[in-house]
Amino acid sequence: MDEEDNPGKRAHRKARRRRLTQRLKVLRDRSGMLELELKNYTDKHFRVCIFGSARIKPEDAIYRTTYDLAEGLGEKGIDVLTGGGPGLMEAANRGVLSGREKSGSHSKSFGITIELNRFEEPSEHLDIKHHHRRFSSRLDDFMRLSNAVVVVQGGIGTVLELFFSWQLLQVGHMTPRPVILMDTEFWQGLIDWMKDKQMGGKLVSPHDFDWVTLVNEPKEALEILGEKHEEFLAAKKAALKK
Repeated sequence: MDEEDNPGKRAHRKARRRRLTQRLKVLRDRSGMLELELKNYTDKHFRVCIFGSARIKPEDAIYRTTYDLAEGLGEKGIDVLTGGGPGLMEAANRGVLSGREKSGSHSKSFGITIELNRFEEPSEHLDIKHHHRRFSSRLDDFMRLSNAVVVVQGGIGTVLELFFSWQLLQVGHMTPRPVILMDTEFWQGLIDWMKDKQMGGKLVSPHDFDWVTLVNEPKEALEILGEKHEEFLAAKKAALKK
């Protein structure tokens, strides 16, 4: 009899699979409990995640636009979360600290850094820093820690972050939140292509675009985010009364 066909061997393998399945279930349960604890911990403050390129220089116009947006958030007492690197991430982290200084708010500058195949110093403009080895866990942290998403100019990584956020909203895996694309000229071609090719081919639905808003000026984004912040504070106040 072949060793693989031995009833004893088969029974042993089945028992090992059962034990492994049970251990995985325990790990998932523990992970779920930790996720709930983290959610309760981080839900105390309204936080905006700003995605954008590390390659943009301070002299570029979009750098100033991103800085101004984050500064406005800091003045409103809203936290800002980025990938913690240079470029537009630096602009956002610098901006929120400036807004905090201007208004005396308690806004925080967050950065979630990642290991890359090139050395990249984390921004010096961070109050709180988390580090990840893998993009998958980093993306989950971005979503867990934020209440709204703003996407400025960027490359492959920025587009990945946009679509990750968008799909989680599409399938209901995270609570509804605005996704704001800053700079219509930069993003309009992508949206037009999606509506023509994807929606035209019935690969996405018209209501999938309800999650995303295109804006050109920081004040437009600040109006949307300010309203969401007020809703957040009202809900938090109502919860405390219960």
